Amino acid sequence: MRRTFDEAERAAVYRVIAERRDIRQGFLATPIGDEVLLRVLGAAQAAPSVGLMQPSRFVVVRDAEVKQRVRAVFDRANKEAAASYTGTQAEDYCRLKLEGICEAPVNVCVLCDAESEQGSGLGRHSMPEMAVYSTVCAVQNLWLAARAEGLGVGWVSILDVASLRAILKVPESLTVVAYLCVGYVDRFGDGPELERVGWERRRSLESVLAFDCCNSGW
Repeated sequence: MRRTFDEAERAAVYRVIAERRDIRQGFLATPIGDEVLLRVLGAAQAAPSVGLMQPSRFVVVRDAEVKQRVRAVFDRANKEAAASYTGTQAEDYCRLKLEGICEAPVNVCVLCDAESEQGSGLGRHSMPEMAVYSTVCAVQNLWLAARAEGLGVGWVSILDVASLRAILKVPESLTVVAYLCVGYVDRFGDGPELERVGWERRRSLESVLAFDCCNSGW
């Protein structure tokens, strides 16, 4: 039987998408119950994947010492990133809060097993990168499910991957895709933080949309 969604259900989906935020501060000490965490991870696992290969793997980090070691990796990488900017942009960068590794009660490292035999290679012969793209879909599912549960998520990309691998004992056969800070927060902003602080602005749909062929102005 075909399952349809009523207006309120559709509105809830679009609201979650619109109100998703990259959270870097304001995490509360409130623990995340196992039932809630497993629901969110279950949503990630339910993401579409090429050939139904389900390449995503999840490392849940709760140990304070492990988080502190990851935070040290961020600090080193962040100093290098800051040095790439000059003038007022460098000053603006140094004022940004770009992680909540130790503040968030839970961190989740999302990995991809791009060489998994599950799915028998379907859809990957000409585009092997589809395995990693599938894991990115899992990250988005996790993010939206977390927002629906009232949880904030922050994606930390300013990390030295080799150092992170060593800390979490990630084998070379797995690709590091995302390191996420997850927890209840004191508030969700009215818009993206980087837009609120003037770092960047969202582009309109019209500016990135074309039909039948690429826009020559892109």
